[in-house]
Amino acid sequence: MSTDTFRRRVLAGVGALSLALTGGVAGLAGTAQAATKTTTVFVECDAPAPQPDGSGNQSFTVTLPDTAKAGDTVPITVDPGPSPLLPQFAVTTENTTKITLVVGQALQTIVGDPETVTVTPGVPLDPKPVTKTIKVPDGTEGTTVDVKIDLVVTDASLGGTVFTTTCTPKPRPSASVGSIAVEALPKFPVTTKLTPNSGKAGTSVVATGANFPAGAVGCTALLAGTATGDTGTGTADASGAATCTLTVSKKADEIKIDGSTGAGKPFVFLEDQPGVKNPVDVEVLPGPLAIGPKDGFPAAQWGSVTINGKPQSVIGAFNAATVQDFRGGSLGWDVTATRTPFLNETTGHSMTKAQLGIQPTCTVTNPDSPSTCSAGAPGAITETPMKVATSAAGGDQLTGGEFAVGGAGMIQLPPFMFADTYQSVVTFSVA
Repeated sequence: MSTDTFRRRVLAGVGALSLALTGGVAGLAGTAQAATKTTTVFVECDAPAPQPDGSGNQSFTVTLPDTAKAGDTVPITVDPGPSPLLPQFAVTTENTTKITLVVGQALQTIVGDPETVTVTPGVPLDPKPVTKTIKVPDGTEGTTVDVKIDLVVTDASLGGTVFTTTCTPKPRPSASVGSIAVEALPKFPVTTKLTPNSGKAGTSVVATGANFPAGAVGCTALLAGTATGDTGTGTADASGAATCTLTVSKKADEIKIDGSTGAGKPFVFLEDQPGVKNPVDVEVLPGPLAIGPKDGFPAAQWGSVTINGKPQSVIGAFNAATVQDFRGGSLGWDVTATRTPFLNETTGHSMTKAQLGIQPTCTVTNPDSPSTCSAGAPGAITETPMKVATSAAGGDQLTGGEFAVGGAGMIQLPPFMFADTYQSVVTFSVA
């Protein structure tokens, strides 16, 4: 993978954590009815000298779609009301408003278009609305995603010099200023189990399923996708759980409840062979559930920043740890992450206010793996274990495989700290 490709992938992942959404609106969700809500937020503003700092209530009117699907890119309009700061002098500047939002658990920043502003002493600034897009986080199906104000930054350009005003909600982030109801995943009828899943002609088999309409159901035996003629009947209860019984009289390799989405469950038909029987037994021993490399990764350099009195961010990527599940059962697993404080053990300096976030990823690296995996929600890594990836238990089905767990990351730095080199150790664990 080229360095440029790697960087683009890292930036794409970090977008759900903090980066501004820019560019076109390809992939936007379909039109949905929008809801507008106005919320009063108490903010504390750090203004550039000689303008004094200030605090007070500021209203934010937010327009969002009522509903969307997880992963959709949707339009948002944030209209900040008059600022609590009262200008002390007259000047004309070109202002750009940047609003960092907490969307679910993910930080996303929208940036308004530059506007020419004539400042009048004693009259609060009233920025123009910012209309951009945000992404509905993956994995939020069937939930309500709240949108909150995390930070409002105004860059005022005057004669080539930029003066920055930062307004922080108290508490941070603010209360919800808008919400999106995320559509639930559709539930399709599926065949879930055969009891037994093998047998000779004359074997009675019970097929079970889920998500069926209540009432009568039928089931069918198939061979290479073609019905053999063996059928059965059963019922589905009010919860959608179906049970259907049939007798296998002809060779079959699959049984499914009629109306199931996708394939049914495999059935091994036992044919009696004439001649001398010679049984062959083989013992399959379970392997480990492990995460590697065993000795960890070398330290990753995420770049540097220069202290400027403002909060800053550094982006990077976590190397992909390998998860191997060779247990040969139906268990699932979770990968969690913890970290140590940012320290320089030699000088004793620390950054207790620094935050480290991850946009987790999980991919299947062995195509023969019977299991899939899913990444956890983006968020901050702390001393409390944070779930970054999971593979579900299989019930009656085989699980296991090989996977890679990692993700894009971001360090949020405080405005002031000792100039030094700091390190935090992130530990990934599987159980």
